[in-house]
Amino acid sequence: MYVGYNEMPLNSRVWIYQANRELKQNEVESISENLIDFLNTWQRHGDDLKASFLIKYNQFVIVVVDENFTNVSGCSIDASVKLFQQFENDFKVDFTNKMNISFKTNETINVVKLADFQQYAKENKITSETIVFNNMVASKEDFENKWEVEAQNSWHKRFLAL
Repeated sequence: MYVGYNEMPLNSRVWIYQANRELKQNEVESISENLIDFLNTWQRHGDDLKASFLIKYNQFVIVVVDENFTNVSGCSIDASVKLFQQFENDFKVDFTNKMNISFKTNETINVVKLADFQQYAKENKITSETIVFNNMVASKEDFENKWEVEAQNSWHKRFLAL
């Protein structure tokens, strides 16, 4: 069942789907409508999942599940991934490539391949102060506090030239 993002507890589980480009407004609206429909019927072995989502910067879709209500299963996760694969087909955008890394330059969000990110770090185009998006966070609380951080405070720091 779909509920508002603010109704979700801080220990809710999150998945972050990063688009490889900024989504157009009509795409954001379509994704939002489809996600609400999906979350209203999303289940784990017949039990409703209490879930929500948030779209940030028209580029990141954050799906949130309250596992205090019902735990997510592999099948329910697969169903959500299939939905995002459908979005990829519908909008010619990449949501599921985990080898894409995102960071900010001023207010611009850049999405690059991991190898390019590593090269930028070697060239000091990305520094310890560069804002990166840590899409590996697992809870709503971590999303709110550790998702958009300086590279030195994320797993990205392993690529920095020291």
